[in-house]
Amino acid sequence: MPAAQRKITPADIIAYEKYAAERAQFRKNIIPVKKNRRMEVGPFATFYFENYETMWMQVQEMLHIEKGGDAQIEGELEAYNPLIPQGSELIATLMLEIEDVNRRNRELYRLAGIEESVYIELDQERIAATPTEYDDRTTPDGKTSSVHWVRFRFLPGQIARFKDPAVNAVLGVAHPAYGHMAVIPPDVRQELSKDFA
Repeated sequence: MPAAQRKITPADIIAYEKYAAERAQFRKNIIPVKKNRRMEVGPFATFYFENYETMWMQVQEMLHIEKGGDAQIEGELEAYNPLIPQGSELIATLMLEIEDVNRRNRELYRLAGIEESVYIELDQERIAATPTEYDDRTTPDGKTSSVHWVRFRFLPGQIARFKDPAVNAVLGVAHPAYGHMAVIPPDVRQELSKDFA
């Protein structure tokens, strides 16, 4: 599967029986891909940068678990194709991973709007993330979801700077209740640079 492929089609889907028989190997193969597409920022925000391979795997897993057959495929592609970067962007699943239930509930009320406060900074230039086109992830009473999807749109010059190891690259969250940042490691930058190919 080419890393720069932009869309999953029904022809890309492996039949349930074949996938079930080879599932362990598929899951093993995706581990090194995901390893350098994951970043922790602060104590409990983790970003999982998506691409064709991670979304293909997600679709196959949903079909495997829910056993909806051909009737399910269209819905899964409609849900996950928009999370595949289209050549001038990075897209990440932002997960707020808090094991303790009481603390999770408390923090999710404090973090409403967190998806609006994410950024990548290249030296002093900030690229603000925008939430993907999914429904509002915050309940009317102000509790945010523990899962968000964010999109970073890059201009051509910003792509070149992201690929330049001499330019400092930082992933951050600037929410009033969660201000954290982390330098994007070289291995992660190299992997994510493939999304711009």
